[in-house]
Amino acid sequence: MTGMIIVLTVSIIFSLAAVAMVLKLSHKKAWYDHINERKIHSGDIPRLGGIGFALAFIVIAALIGLITRKLDANLRFLPCLAALLITLISGVWDDFRPMVPRHKLWIQFLAALCVIIPGYIFRRITYIESGFLSGLGWLGYPITFLWIVGLINAINFIDGVDGLAGGLSALITLFFGLIFFSYSRTSSAALFCASLLGVMLGFLAFNMPIPKAKIFMGDGGSQFLGCSLALLPLLKDHNSHAALPVPYAAALLAIPIFDTIAAVWRRVRDGRKIASPDKAHVHHKLINLGLSVWEVDAVLYSLQILLGILTFIAVRLEGWPSLYVLGAAYAVAIIFFGAVHFLNRKVMAKIREGQPGAHTE
Repeated sequence: MTGMIIVLTVSIIFSLAAVAMVLKLSHKKAWYDHINERKIHSGDIPRLGGIGFALAFIVIAALIGLITRKLDANLRFLPCLAALLITLISGVWDDFRPMVPRHKLWIQFLAALCVIIPGYIFRRITYIESGFLSGLGWLGYPITFLWIVGLINAINFIDGVDGLAGGLSALITLFFGLIFFSYSRTSSAALFCASLLGVMLGFLAFNMPIPKAKIFMGDGGSQFLGCSLALLPLLKDHNSHAALPVPYAAALLAIPIFDTIAAVWRRVRDGRKIASPDKAHVHHKLINLGLSVWEVDAVLYSLQILLGILTFIAVRLEGWPSLYVLGAAYAVAIIFFGAVHFLNRKVMAKIREGQPGAHTE
């Protein structure tokens, strides 16, 4: 516990200092976020906050690996750090000079390979030891590949209002850390979670909408976070239970995953490119229902906390009760997204019909 507190504190301090320096430099160089169909902010706000917290995390993660020597960290973990650096550089480049989607996808493929080749893959479906519910076998490789590439894009998609992507990522990381800590108080995976949580808290000090964000994480930050969150459930040290089964990890990340699945379906259905931006993500729908940015954050944070608690309980249980609680987590997410979708349809129908009382912001 002492080690985790130290890592958390150092990470917060490093992140605060790094993001503050990036903020100052961004104003000096006029590196401001560009407005597109997906963004809802106005004004000149720097977009490179991800550089600050990402570099702070990479440095601290490398030190954790060298000091603990429990995560096969010296050589085997280096490609994972390379994957994080690749996604950061690619995203920052995209912030300055937007890339063709297929070029970004190839870079994400490379990052995924950097994680998979050293052996960081999903190996289990559940904690049940028999039948088709146990091991993944060779399917672990393609599933992990899709997991990494999908999450890199999922966090990028949900980064649409102040504090949302960062806050959700911090909560997800917190629950990953609690799961790893519950298995082993000396888990290196838990220390990595403490570091990622710390750098996110340092960034959120500048990003929360109180009254509004001073700096955004940008595509560099969101893609880095997506890769980091994808990596966390794959980490494994001396404790064989450290690497989570894929349905449990996905339950913790249900909000960005469900939002991305809905976005892909929506764009395929409408005959648009999957990478084309729109204002139909879950946070946009909540705003259509009349919620402020702060209220959107509060609602989705609350949902994330509930999903985190249910997933934690499911991980700690054994046998079929574990699957029942895990199913409850998915049911909560499905009901929430379904309710928001149909309420939004009613509001948008009123707007199109020009009925009084419809929220039009």
